Amino acid sequence: HVNDVLGHRFGDRLLQEVAKRLTQEARRSNDVVARLGGDEFAMLMPSADIALALGIAQRIQRAFERPISLDDHTVDLGAGIGIACCPAHGVEADTLVSRAELAMYAAKQHQLGVKVYDAALDMSSDESLSLLSELRTAVDRDQLRLYLQPKISLATGAVLGAEALVRWQHPQRGLVPPGKFIPFAEQTGFIRVLTGWMIERSAMVLRQLHAGAPALKISVNLSTRDLLDQDLPTKMQRLIDTLSLNPHSMCLEITESAIMDDPQRALQTLERLHAMGFKLSIDDFGTGYSSLAYLKRLPVDELKIDQSFVFNMERDLDDAKIVRSTIDLAHNLGLNVVAEGIETAKAWKLLQALGCDEAQGYFVAKPMPEALFADWIRDWTAPQVQAVRLDSDFSRLAL
Repeated sequence: HVNDVLGHRFGDRLLQEVAKRLTQEARRSNDVVARLGGDEFAMLMPSADIALALGIAQRIQRAFERPISLDDHTVDLGAGIGIACCPAHGVEADTLVSRAELAMYAAKQHQLGVKVYDAALDMSSDESLSLLSELRTAVDRDQLRLYLQPKISLATGAVLGAEALVRWQHPQRGLVPPGKFIPFAEQTGFIRVLTGWMIERSAMVLRQLHAGAPALKISVNLSTRDLLDQDLPTKMQRLIDTLSLNPHSMCLEITESAIMDDPQRALQTLERLHAMGFKLSIDDFGTGYSSLAYLKRLPVDELKIDQSFVFNMERDLDDAKIVRSTIDLAHNLGLNVVAEGIETAKAWKLLQALGCDEAQGYFVAKPMPEALFADWIRDWTAPQVQAVRLDSDFSRLAL
């Protein structure tokens, strides 16, 4: 917010003032203060215990109760602080940093101010932390797998492309579901490594698919951390140059909440990516809180209706009305519309009647390993739904 209102140079000076205050609170000569990135700082306190760390943390909080004044501007500050102690919470540096981060996120989420790590913060305690540690080497050890879920034209039944999804083939644990590792990857920033792997792998798959179907596109999800990474466009340009990737064949999906975490910075990043030729999509539309006024400013090409509305729309007339209104809104803004979560022939027919452009869901196909996708395309036949009957209220809605 400070960067948006007062500029990045002012924001940098503000961070320097924060660093000065933190350094002043590190009163022992062997305490080390560092900036990890963004607005995250860390303090290393050798030969300290939790009681001493809590005392320092409380002093830091009191120090931040005083606003900072720069160039006649006064900025109010606040801090969420997480604490991890050796050996009670770990003996390795990576483990302690990860657990201090978890405690910090909990402090911020629950507005606790200061939080000491405890095992309950891990979704599965030691197993989750072990997975996170092993995930850091999964890319180097070729344990990640790209899965593709097809996207189909509702008007013609043709395969238009797929959404890329990551799976982790662990040598001992087998196929680890995304819910077990994606949340921690997002918390620690490792999600950027996963996203980079997915984009690079998707580009390689596209190169193979385009030999027989040059119009196919692959969609890749960006997290909040990806979107707010100011170096992301530079990284994408490097991939374009290295892999001879045509950016028009890749769509980057962003959730509403990711955009609204820092709208101005997100807008700048999206505009740069769009100028490079990447297609942009708003994922899970309807579950976030972006305003329509902001939506029309975004340089996006596509809008995806969240599956929670699609699941129920053939039974719930209100959900069906929301879907119809969303399709009309998107079309009026010149956007392509994708419905995800289609599981029945009736949902397919209703979306077709409502003018939705693309379909994605188990009714079409479950996510599949990348190696199976080309054969699946050859065998694909669009469903015949002429005989499927819609209830009268839903039929009238589609008129």
